[in-house]
Amino acid sequence: MAHAHKLEIFRGLWKFKSNTQKIWGVLLFLTIVTAIEVVLGIYKPEVLNHTWLDPMEGGFFATLYNIVMSPFIYMKPLNLIFIVLTIVKAYYITWDFMHMRDEKSSLRRMVVWTGVFLICYLIFILLQEGGYVFEVYNTDDALIKRDF
Repeated sequence: MAHAHKLEIFRGLWKFKSNTQKIWGVLLFLTIVTAIEVVLGIYKPEVLNHTWLDPMEGGFFATLYNIVMSPFIYMKPLNLIFIVLTIVKAYYITWDFMHMRDEKSSLRRMVVWTGVFLICYLIFILLQEGGYVFEVYNTDDALIKRDF
């Protein structure tokens, strides 16, 4: 492979003079994103710990809307922020450190879209099962009364 690597990130907003500078730039960006995640995980701001919207009530269309939108809209904003920041980190690790930027577009699409689909599927399954486990342990008529 005799072609040169692209030395910019964020669609050309940051440009670097060498590959070493680019690696340090991406590492700095990933460090900042990780620090934001850690700070939010430690302090858990109260304003981000409650859902901003409540489920809609009444009628067939409100029920359909609640079923379709519940995994995303009625989620705590803190959880949504963690999910988005994790996807951003995974994208930049793959895109820059694994040199996916320099591959053919068909290979990039195949790898990236497969990963995006699997991550979305995993998030959906975790949220659905987490809600079920929460209901099993924490409702008034819970099946399990104490944690062993």
